[in-house]
Amino acid sequence: MSEKIKIGISIGDVNGIGLEIILKTLIDPSIYDYFTPIVYGTTKVASFYRKTLSLGDLNFNVISDAEQANPKRANMINCWDDDVKIEPGVANETGGKYAFMSLDRAVSDLVAGNIDALVTAPINKHNIQNEEFKFPGHTEYIQAKVNANDSLMFLVGEDLKVGVVTGHVPVSEVAQQITKESILSKLQLMKESLKKDFWIQKPKIAVLGLNPHAGDNGLIGKEELEIIMPAIEEAKEKGVFAFGPYPADGFFASGAHLKFDGVLAMYHDQGLIPFKYIAFHNGINFTAGLPVVRTSPDHGTGYDIAGKNQASESSFREAMFSALNIVKRRKEMAELTANPLKISKLSKDRD
Repeated sequence: MSEKIKIGISIGDVNGIGLEIILKTLIDPSIYDYFTPIVYGTTKVASFYRKTLSLGDLNFNVISDAEQANPKRANMINCWDDDVKIEPGVANETGGKYAFMSLDRAVSDLVAGNIDALVTAPINKHNIQNEEFKFPGHTEYIQAKVNANDSLMFLVGEDLKVGVVTGHVPVSEVAQQITKESILSKLQLMKESLKKDFWIQKPKIAVLGLNPHAGDNGLIGKEELEIIMPAIEEAKEKGVFAFGPYPADGFFASGAHLKFDGVLAMYHDQGLIPFKYIAFHNGINFTAGLPVVRTSPDHGTGYDIAGKNQASESSFREAMFSALNIVKRRKEMAELTANPLKISKLSKDRD
């Protein structure tokens, strides 16, 4: 625990706001009191945004591998030598190409244990597609890299934590992917993450319905009666304190989410729309259920404000400190449970 934690940073789309929020975060010298940041990109692109946006004087310590990182500096691993034509606000192949090169190198170090956590700046899920990246997003890519059977897209804020059963899938395919098994898996992952990553020993989890009014007793869909409720009952039998299903609209409007430690939504927008409304400035995205720690800000590439010095670094900064705290909690938990005391039954004979 005495060695400072190393947090890797992938830069995302070079034409988006990724470098801007990274630079605005790392220019604060107090950052280096808590962790050692390692950016996977190139000093050329960083210098372009630093000068274009007049972000002050931030010089990177250039290293070839994570072991060389200076704990008191912002470190940079140059992932390419190309001269990149940067076009802020433009979605093109260039943005996707270098976003992948940054992400691939960073994830390799994460999986190898060369860094303790990874914070990913936003990518464009369309232009990053290539022969090695055929995934709907960061979550699925990193899950595949660590050979995990499942993971949980977990949106985490100060007063709200929301996971989703189906992530980056078309709305037309949501209902067929809602199964008792998928709900049970996500509930188990959420329970374990709340305990291990957030130290909530007996988390209460609310489960949302799929249909309007949670199906209204089968009048507006049968999924609640046939799939979601049986999943909740089985989860309870397995030690998960799950409740519901609740109608999604009234659940958030009434503030019912404040009574629970986590909320499981059935699909992406059902969970993310209220989350971003409630926790937009301090919310982050965490890929739960994996042996590695990865977080990200809860916003996208921001093409509309890229290169205009308008992007807020608050969510990215929160993502970095959330990654730090999760790593520390996991390490402390591992230490506390490394050598448990053996439990022996007392004899009834007191003589």
